[in-house]
Amino acid sequence: MSEVEKSFSSEKYVVTHPVHQEQDGWRLDQFVQKCMPTLSRQYLKKKIEKGEVEISGRKPPHKPSVKVHYGERVTITTHNDGVIEEEFWYGKPVPKDQKPSIVFEDDELLVINKPPFMITHPAGRNLFYCATVFFETIYKKTIHSIHRIDKETSGLLLLGKNPKVSQRVSLLFEEDKVRKCYFFIAHKKPNARPFPFTARERMDREEGKIPRGMMSVWPEDSEMGKESETYFELLLEKDEYVLAMAFPLSGRQHQIRVHASVNGYPLLGDKLYNGDSDVFIRFKDLVPTDEDHALMEIPRHALHATALKLTYPKDKMTFFIAPLPEDLAMWLKSKLGLERQEVEQLIRQKVEQFLA
Repeated sequence: MSEVEKSFSSEKYVVTHPVHQEQDGWRLDQFVQKCMPTLSRQYLKKKIEKGEVEISGRKPPHKPSVKVHYGERVTITTHNDGVIEEEFWYGKPVPKDQKPSIVFEDDELLVINKPPFMITHPAGRNLFYCATVFFETIYKKTIHSIHRIDKETSGLLLLGKNPKVSQRVSLLFEEDKVRKCYFFIAHKKPNARPFPFTARERMDREEGKIPRGMMSVWPEDSEMGKESETYFELLLEKDEYVLAMAFPLSGRQHQIRVHASVNGYPLLGDKLYNGDSDVFIRFKDLVPTDEDHALMEIPRHALHATALKLTYPKDKMTFFIAPLPEDLAMWLKSKLGLERQEVEQLIRQKVEQFLA
């Protein structure tokens, strides 16, 4: 019998965890919190009381204080009620009804244009608005994630229809044989570095860093952190904003956002790397101020994975490009008076130069 059993659908997520010997005698709410650490204790307590947590051989609902015992299995069912994954903007849920569009498809590979706030595969409290779940519901088969892009980042994402192609294409990413291009909108600080430039600040996570998951940064010649490299080019500058392209030459998490910020270009809508990470904490705790909203301007960081070049299939070089997402196109029009077609033309020119 497998350690943990999971099943996904667009309607519900069911996971079963075994009770290990060292967990014998734990309270049920303590055990469930260990299994799903990203969810609040209060939320999980309500699940237990509603009968959505079942101990093998015992009839639910259980009391949160009931003890679990070694050898038992605990099944947790989460229904897609639309609440667990909510993101808020000025106190109202951010709409998440966009569907990913297919940029390319064959018998083995899916290349999609992922909307913002959709994650790659189920993780943490994000269980339903996921790219793999979306296409598994359509194809009635397992869809494999090949690489990931941040939840708020929109753009190109590769998914495999079978384990073989997923492993083959994943290896291209690991061997640095995939070229990636990103479009972003940023504020320009007074001391910002002039374009074009290559950022090589080192980065890594530090134990105990708050907020958890935020990357720390060190100079290029430091012995701290891990090597990272991003090349930046300007598309256009208007008022205090810049539209630019980022070409990551390594693959650290949050790399583009960090490199842009430390060089004077914090991304529009970036709650983590805007110079005050407490903004992120207040949004996470659902207590952002009006000043926080005004600083962010939009509900998510303005980063779009716009192009990819890789060897697929076999020895053929293939190039994919994704149009601008609706939210960024609308902001560009309303704030800067720029038409989507104008910006997309500038993007394509830079992408073709870089990927030539």
